[in-house]
Amino acid sequence: MASDALFSSILPMKERAAVIDELTAKRVSTLLPKLMKQTNLDMWVLISREYNEDPVLKTMLPATWLSARRTTILVFALDKQGQVNAYAVAPYKIGNVFKSAWDKHTQPDQWQALVDLIDKYQPKRIGVNTSKHWAHADGLVVSDQKKLLAKLPAKYQQRLTSAERLAVGWLEQRIDEEIPYFKQAVAIAQAIIAQGFSNEVIEPGQTTTDDLVWWLRERVRELKLQTWFHPSVSIQRADKRQFDHESSFTNVDGDNVIQPGDLLHVDFGIVYLRLHTDTQQHAYVLKAGETSPPEYLQAALHSGNQVQDALVEQFKAGRTGNEVLKMAREAAIERGLKPTIYTHPLGLHGHAAGTTIGMWDAQQVKPGDGDYPLHLNTAYSIELSNDVYLEAWQKQIRIMLEEDAFFNADGVKYLNGRQKQLHIIKAR
Repeated sequence: MASDALFSSILPMKERAAVIDELTAKRVSTLLPKLMKQTNLDMWVLISREYNEDPVLKTMLPATWLSARRTTILVFALDKQGQVNAYAVAPYKIGNVFKSAWDKHTQPDQWQALVDLIDKYQPKRIGVNTSKHWAHADGLVVSDQKKLLAKLPAKYQQRLTSAERLAVGWLEQRIDEEIPYFKQAVAIAQAIIAQGFSNEVIEPGQTTTDDLVWWLRERVRELKLQTWFHPSVSIQRADKRQFDHESSFTNVDGDNVIQPGDLLHVDFGIVYLRLHTDTQQHAYVLKAGETSPPEYLQAALHSGNQVQDALVEQFKAGRTGNEVLKMAREAAIERGLKPTIYTHPLGLHGHAAGTTIGMWDAQQVKPGDGDYPLHLNTAYSIELSNDVYLEAWQKQIRIMLEEDAFFNADGVKYLNGRQKQLHIIKAR
């Protein structure tokens, strides 16, 4: 089976560590100089203590470091040649990307060692991770900030500024070398869903949605991968119950037995090589005598694809998330659809930093991250839904889709395609 070959392509842990470290080094040497020049920062200082890591700093640690150690300070200094020099003011050596900038035998004071390094470069603008709109870029905690200010000479204190745009740029932008691995991660996630949405796992009349949720968790562990959120599986069926969006993602009906005629939905994401996936798809459980899903359900799924098309057609570098949301909703509604759009950046986090395009419970202007413009070489979870009234069920259902895509100069391309046909589970 194709999925067997795909699963066997997952790298052993040691090889994954080497890939992660290679990608980190490449990002520091090629992406970071460009971003620091664009954001007009001469120096970037990141400070964390063990188990309370700055979200950005954690993406820069060596693969064998699962957390910071004691107080870990990373410094990126832009030199006169336009290159970035990476330093660690830390009690331990931090991989091969960072030069050690603290010898505690000759300078016992770690914070003075940081000041000495800053003195060496005399930066005009020093970025630190404080942010109003992105938690990812707000990693400088109060106590570390106080220690920094207590030690930093007044002239440098006046040069401190938020590194928000730099931090978001680092997190949201992908380099070419990451894309093949991202495609692989998405393909693996989709293959796990396909396996879960099959008779290999589901026995209609016996298997519950909670059984499937925990099978997904176990399957990820078997493949030596991780989830970044607990999966959810929900059911829509021909009954009197009205759809509730929030409960569909919180497993409140985890003991619900999967039956013939059910329309299933899954929300599922994995982490591979620090890259996060986020996927929502649907499956149908055939009734006795059926060989394919009812045409009205296939048409409903297709309506979700139409909302996807209406959204990605609006992607243009420089447009804000709020602008894209408005234009996409207008285009979808003009096509007779009932859309809800809640697309988010994807990459080193699942709900990542970057341009937010709507919220499931707020389809108007989103201040802050909704005002942020689209940039090329960024990835998104194309997440949305469409409401459809089914005469056969005498009720409205919701098609909820989420597929991972990459945005560059060629437009929006799905990293491993998107669902256009319902997964099928046979009746027994």
